[in-house]
Amino acid sequence: MNSETTGNTTRLKGDLSLLSVVLFGLAYISPGIVVTIFGVVAATSDGAAPTAFAIATLAMLLTGLSYAKMARAVPGAGSVYTYARKMLDSRIGFLSGWAMLLDYFFIPMVGWLITAIYFNAQFPDMPKWVWLIVSVGITTAINVFGMKLADRVNKVLMFIALGSLVLFATLCVVFLGKHGSSAPATHALWNSGTSIGAVTAAAAIAAYSFLGFDAVSTLGEEARGGARTIGRGIIGCVIAAGAIFIVLSFVMQLVHPGAKFADVDAAAYHLKVQVGGTTYAEIINFVTIAGSISSCIALQASAARLMYVMGRDGALPKAVFGNLSKKTGTPVPNLLLTAAAGVIAMKLDLTTATSFINFGAFLGFTLVNVCVIAHLVRERRHGRTPNLFSYLVMPAIGTGVSLYLLTKLGDVALQIGGVWLAIGVVYLAVLTKGFRRPAPEMTFDDDTAATDTVTA
Repeated sequence: MNSETTGNTTRLKGDLSLLSVVLFGLAYISPGIVVTIFGVVAATSDGAAPTAFAIATLAMLLTGLSYAKMARAVPGAGSVYTYARKMLDSRIGFLSGWAMLLDYFFIPMVGWLITAIYFNAQFPDMPKWVWLIVSVGITTAINVFGMKLADRVNKVLMFIALGSLVLFATLCVVFLGKHGSSAPATHALWNSGTSIGAVTAAAAIAAYSFLGFDAVSTLGEEARGGARTIGRGIIGCVIAAGAIFIVLSFVMQLVHPGAKFADVDAAAYHLKVQVGGTTYAEIINFVTIAGSISSCIALQASAARLMYVMGRDGALPKAVFGNLSKKTGTPVPNLLLTAAAGVIAMKLDLTTATSFINFGAFLGFTLVNVCVIAHLVRERRHGRTPNLFSYLVMPAIGTGVSLYLLTKLGDVALQIGGVWLAIGVVYLAVLTKGFRRPAPEMTFDDDTAATDTVTA
């Protein structure tokens, strides 16, 4: 594998094939997340989880097409922040980066909550909040002392993860072959209790499963074929993930028809017991716990490093965020802040926690679609005429869908997201002397992007 060295930084250069790019995106997404949040999506959709995942797939595909267009228009490593800064305005770009920070800041919280849920399913005598504190404490201690995990062996990890999903799906099919389903197969897609509002609300939650596909856009300098490969990789990643989510949620909904669960957060564990027995469920659960803890270490380290880079670059107060501990060489204040955010999950369920992440994601997806329209306007000013359907109609639909899904998030998520944006606007006004100067540049590249690899 070839590399290019600049100073102390070594970067991959032109070695990633289309398959590698797609698998990289799937590793960020972590397809097994569909198992973890199945209970939440099924309960919210009134027993039509695969339909909710199908709607989420279509919505993400529209945005994925816009990401592909922007990857071609802005070659090299990119992100919604980069696109908004170049196509719209540095201040809008700053606010999109601020929204991204909400994602990165709370992603570890979701990872810790998922880990606590699996711990609690395995050891129900210990309250979930205790396991949450244990998970936060373990990962924070490891990150403070600077232990690094190898999180880039994506092909091996993905094939193992996909293999475990195939095994689980097979067990579900075998179970259905022996026992059948207590409801017609069509009820898994739509039933008497289902409504458009319920399914779209569930789709807004299901969209969390796709978070990370946009990370493919950061590989523009490393993919064989450049922007063309990145565009195809983004679309391939969304389609592959969507197919996995729809198929797996369909068989799970057949095994457990309806929307009633003893504990929606732990529904995955109980389904594993149902189709594979307690021994299988406990073995897989232990594997999941270990994987989740490892994932949380990477997620927390990535979020803390992102805040450090933003502090170093002046986008956040340097005195707090832009310093490393002299003893450990790690951004200790940033790690402690993410740990404090993780403790908030003591008062949250998985539905509310994931909605925090989706608030920033949907704002980002909206802006990517708007950037495509802005690119069209720029191209037409220079006498070029991109296809109106592809560069106007489709991104306009993508914008509308993203905004609609944003409105379907819970009230708590909308309130916190609104407050977060308001703080960002005030902070930006201070940085730009009343919006009179360009916003400081943030660093959102492939070295600092958070990796969403929470397994299920």
